Amino acid sequence: MLPSFRSPDLVRSTPFARTLLVTLLAGCSTPRAVPSVVPVGGPRALRYVANRATNPITIDGRIDEKAWALAPWSEDFVDIEGAGRPAPRFRTRVRMLWDDQFWYVAAELEEPELWATVRVRDSVIFRDNDFELFVDPSGTSHRYFEVEVNQFATVWDLFLPKPYSEGGHAVNAWNITGLKVAVALDGTINHVGDRDRGWKVEMAIPWEAFADSGHNIVPPRAGDRWRVNFSRVEWQVDTTGGVYAKRRDRTGRALPEDNWVWSPQGVINMHVPAYWGVVQFGPKAPTP
Repeated sequence: MLPSFRSPDLVRSTPFARTLLVTLLAGCSTPRAVPSVVPVGGPRALRYVANRATNPITIDGRIDEKAWALAPWSEDFVDIEGAGRPAPRFRTRVRMLWDDQFWYVAAELEEPELWATVRVRDSVIFRDNDFELFVDPSGTSHRYFEVEVNQFATVWDLFLPKPYSEGGHAVNAWNITGLKVAVALDGTINHVGDRDRGWKVEMAIPWEAFADSGHNIVPPRAGDRWRVNFSRVEWQVDTTGGVYAKRRDRTGRALPEDNWVWSPQGVINMHVPAYWGVVQFGPKAPTP
């Protein structure tokens, strides 16, 4: 049985997360269908059909191009454990498109207090509020990928040969060549005393980033299905001396972060790819 952690830091901040061990292997083979049966004890995976983009997309965080009108919003995010846990305090949702070059991902995050601290790429981004993408193209729970972004548009991209529960080690040296990321803020970041409204993330991820994941073809073909999930880390904050600081308990320890996701995991552990949702790459959408 997989362990359940109240704080994902017990998984994420192990020495594995900073270890450089694995060189990506070249080549890919025939695609493999995503398993349709959820493991015993796991939640039912959500599904999303990503349409093909029919118009150009500029990665600026605004999510206002004509192409995005063809991309439905996902369900609102829920607590990582799913049913029985409190609903998230702030709304989060995503939408997706694709073409022969890129997988496009956009997220809209409601947030009354915009703040961030991390500006160096491949740092531990989830020490700030962040948005995270997880993708297992082959559906095998091995050779999967993670991308994290904060409100400064600082990126942490990782390759994982296998889950931590199987002794996996994250490859921090792996970077996505040609990755495009932009963040648009609706408010003022790190400014105490005003009321912000939220932030948006927009990504264009080159298909070549996933060419070494195993049993899949890139770009995907219409009808291909990949295991995918999205996560949001949200810290409670107070203002101290005119700056934001994580809220602490009576012992002075920071309160645990909230973890809100698209498709619930059933456990507080994002690194269970078999519990992720399913994205199906759909046919070319009609021009509106």
